[in-house]
Amino acid sequence: MSTRPRVVVTRRLPQPVEEELSRDFDARLNRDDQPLGPDGLKEALQTADALLCTVTDRLTAEVLGAEPRRARMLANFGVGFNHIDVQTAKHLGLAVSNTPDVLTEATADLAITLLLMVSRRTGEGERHVRSGSWTGWRPTHMLGSQVSGKVLGLVGMGRIARAVARRAHHGFGMRVIFHDPYPPSPSEAASLGAEPRASLDHVLEEADFVSLHCPATPETRHLMNRERLGRMQRSSFLINTARGDVVDEAALAEALSEGTIAGAALDVFEKEPQISPQLLSLENVVLLPHLGSATHETRIAMGMRALENLRLFFRGAPLRDPVT
Repeated sequence: MSTRPRVVVTRRLPQPVEEELSRDFDARLNRDDQPLGPDGLKEALQTADALLCTVTDRLTAEVLGAEPRRARMLANFGVGFNHIDVQTAKHLGLAVSNTPDVLTEATADLAITLLLMVSRRTGEGERHVRSGSWTGWRPTHMLGSQVSGKVLGLVGMGRIARAVARRAHHGFGMRVIFHDPYPPSPSEAASLGAEPRASLDHVLEEADFVSLHCPATPETRHLMNRERLGRMQRSSFLINTARGDVVDEAALAEALSEGTIAGAALDVFEKEPQISPQLLSLENVVLLPHLGSATHETRIAMGMRALENLRLFFRGAPLRDPVT
């Protein structure tokens, strides 16, 4: 019988990560790459010393309360942890870690990708070509919106938002405005060409593009509701690479249908992987399958960061990235 700590890995991870996990731990890998579901997660908590979990694992109070529980740690593969009932985990004495820093650049790249896609109608254009509908170039065909020189509004100014600001300002000459209760220093904001605004409403009213970079908390759930979408300009676009809960999808579909805003581009959704049928029926929204950190380099780095936290925990050392 192995004396190494047993770690249940809830989804397939890049091969280099799985190989290192198997060397250091009694790793139970998910070869089928199917979500474990509540019962599978309960069983994992009862039979393993730790879980290496992901955003697809809903670790609710009921799931975490499985008895008799053997697991002592949740090493989350990802920076966001709103899928984990952190208060219950803390109450039960479960350590929780995440993987910040390593996905900043990839997610910022994707936010800019979404911004360009929705403003220049590229998703719509590709569907037009693939369907055989394109009859050739003409001066008024599928006109989009200019990006260069426009105003980008950032909701939140953490690592990813700052990386987006750098790309937008220095790459596209955009004016950047932001609102964050914990803003960067004036010198750092100035280096990004970013100007603070006193309230979220000021950002929404002034920006041509609004990009969401706030955490998913009870306070930010449906932050972008009907009223706030109504404060945006009719020619503006909403970008979300944060968490699906931050946007009221029913209100967004209504705003897009009625022309309250010009378009939206989403990488995350309220009830992943289910997408609102209303959004699926609209042409002025770009929909991607949660690809923010989906590069080989980033997903390997995330796995190695989770692995580092596991090693530290079982050595009795402080976690590099503690959540609880």
